[in-house]
Amino acid sequence: MTVKAYGAYASDKPLEAMDITRRAPGPHDVQIDIAFCGVCHSDLHTVRSEWAGTLYPCVPGHEIVGRVSAVGDHVHKHRVGDLVGVGCMVDSCQHCADCEEGLEQYCDGMVGTYNGATPDAPGHTLGGYSEKIVVHERFVLRVTHAEEQLAAVAPLLCAGITTYSPLRHWNAGPGKTVGIVGIGGLGHMGIKLARAMGAHVVAFTTSESKRADAHALGAHEVVVSRNAEEMAARAKSLDLIVNTVAAPHDLDAFLTLLKRDGTMVLVGAPESPHPSPQVFNLITKRRAIAGSMIGGIPETQEMLDFCAQHGIVADIEMIKADEINAAYERMLKGDVKYRFVIDSATLAA
Repeated sequence: MTVKAYGAYASDKPLEAMDITRRAPGPHDVQIDIAFCGVCHSDLHTVRSEWAGTLYPCVPGHEIVGRVSAVGDHVHKHRVGDLVGVGCMVDSCQHCADCEEGLEQYCDGMVGTYNGATPDAPGHTLGGYSEKIVVHERFVLRVTHAEEQLAAVAPLLCAGITTYSPLRHWNAGPGKTVGIVGIGGLGHMGIKLARAMGAHVVAFTTSESKRADAHALGAHEVVVSRNAEEMAARAKSLDLIVNTVAAPHDLDAFLTLLKRDGTMVLVGAPESPHPSPQVFNLITKRRAIAGSMIGGIPETQEMLDFCAQHGIVADIEMIKADEINAAYERMLKGDVKYRFVIDSATLAA
């Protein structure tokens, strides 16, 4: 079937309206009428080929929510009319150790929601800046939030799980002091989630103007990282840091804030590498630097259920499809609180 979408034909071209083809649902497929799609910084990186290997035409979007409009004959988990979501993956090998443990995001055969290999035309996956998507039922997630929250649920499918997964893996919770570095699309979710898990949350920002915002999001404390005195006051006090900043910066400034055996988890993906940290900042307190990438399907469902239980959604700004290029430019300037979301009804306008 032919559906309306927004995408780019080349790295130096703006996104524009286009028609794309979606396969008819197979026996295990779920067809979703997309209601809203969040706008992730990864979308911009991929469209502009700032990360190697972009395939064109490129239709981004991996924070997808909508309603099931058709199912294959062998689909049992989802029914027509259900509210569902699709995140960053639409397939994986299903037989490696990662897949068997529900960690499909680390599978070497993981297929991204866009720019991944597929037999469907045009030979690579096309994402959620579109009217409909067809996905194997294994990668379709149940949404139990109220329907009026649906637009603000969309960013949970990437920004939410990207921060939830390291918080869960490194046992954020009561008795733990957790730092969230950066108050943007990822960071604002990290603050909300860490607070809901029961941790003492310290937010770090380069901007004095974001201090009140961070408190409003749920941070117990806010540190302006450019203030040397504020940073020094937090030395050796944090159990875990989730660093969401997607630009190269000095990691040592944050490593010194960790307790012995503390870990800083990097979830932001900069275009170029961070400066190398000083080894002595690691070995003298047995500190660790780690990385984390989204979450597997079971954990993503757990995250959605946790957010529904605790009333957590993203802070969003709704845009029309034809406003996406302007939104990208604003996103580069940090001019969004805290996630753009496309109203998919505007794709046909």
